[in-house]
Amino acid sequence: MKHTSVAIEGVSPLPYAETVARAKQALAAEGFGVLTEIDFAAKMKEKLGADLPPYVILGACHPPSALKAFLAVPEVGVLLPCNVCVSVEGGETVVRAMDPSPVMGLIGNPDLAPVGAEVRAALTRVIEACEKGA
Repeated sequence: MKHTSVAIEGVSPLPYAETVARAKQALAAEGFGVLTEIDFAAKMKEKLGADLPPYVILGACHPPSALKAFLAVPEVGVLLPCNVCVSVEGGETVVRAMDPSPVMGLIGNPDLAPVGAEVRAALTRVIEACEKGA
């Protein structure tokens, strides 16, 4: 697992479709619901004729954390939901989740720091579950 400036990412030993299913299971186990599912590769093919490797964006929401953040700063809605992406890159199945800690920090309200940390920990566990596979 590695952390970038905006994401938590890992590599799954499972094929793409199985990793998407595993990510959804892991999100549910952490209390997230998947609000949206965007087949990015299919949309780019449809709209631009681009042939891309498989890539899906799952818009995941953790309702208790989203409510806490919203009540503190309604502006936080522009940062919701937390996106989790599964893709095929260089022959590997990659899983990434938005890291909410630095993103929440952009708003500059200290009340959001504990929410960002809580969601970051949960999304880290999601990525770890995907890295383990089955």
